[in-house]
Amino acid sequence: MTLLGFFGCALVAFGPAASFFAVVIARDPIRVIILIASGFFWLLSLLLSSGLWLAVVPLQKQLAFGLVFSVLLQELFRFGFYKTMRKAEKGLQMISEDEMYKDHNQAKARHVLALVSGFGYGLISGAFALINVLADMIGPGTIGLRSSGEHNFFFTSAYLTLCFVFLHTFWSVIFFYGCDARKYHLIAVVVISHLTVSCLTLLNAQKLYVASLVPVTLVLLAVGATAFVISGGSVRRWRAWFTMKPADQLNGPPRGEFANTAVST
Repeated sequence: MTLLGFFGCALVAFGPAASFFAVVIARDPIRVIILIASGFFWLLSLLLSSGLWLAVVPLQKQLAFGLVFSVLLQELFRFGFYKTMRKAEKGLQMISEDEMYKDHNQAKARHVLALVSGFGYGLISGAFALINVLADMIGPGTIGLRSSGEHNFFFTSAYLTLCFVFLHTFWSVIFFYGCDARKYHLIAVVVISHLTVSCLTLLNAQKLYVASLVPVTLVLLAVGATAFVISGGSVRRWRAWFTMKPADQLNGPPRGEFANTAVST
């Protein structure tokens, strides 16, 4: 039973991420390198936040304190990775086999770079968040007894990990675009929403799982839609995807063509 629970929660948390990696990232070695590099930046933020937590002894028992500073450091290192990628952009264009660079579609390539870097950020974040929970699930013990009620914690942890993997993915798309276009309100949206959903997870300590799961899911849908529009998405493109027709063959003017407009840094 414990082994089944282990694989079930692991697939809930990382199954969609594994599919995303196989379809979007694995085919391009440059994207794999960017994913690993972004994960390393997240680890640096974890190292600094851990050092800060150890240094401030009186507040070590205040989980909210460590959480807030961890989020702020993650966003600071997200900005650091953005600056690093912009400095390395010309080199990436020279060595990458990505068709977007070959077509000189700089804006679209930047959105994909942000998507991959955010996914790396979220993947390593999710791994560190869930690894201890998965280790406890292997046993000894049995999950799912009605008298316990702790089985909700394991599923909640797995589902929140899934949400945070893709939240980080969408946040990076919004964050990078906000930096490129100097739309600082988008950067503020990323930081505030990150703080909000992270603080909501504190409710799980009181077993208020629904109070955290529902708002986090709504935020995921909202930032996902925002990242979709920023990257050039529109209802027209969704229709084209579902009908398996090119977007230019559908009626109506094109909308949301952000990806076709070059942005300056």
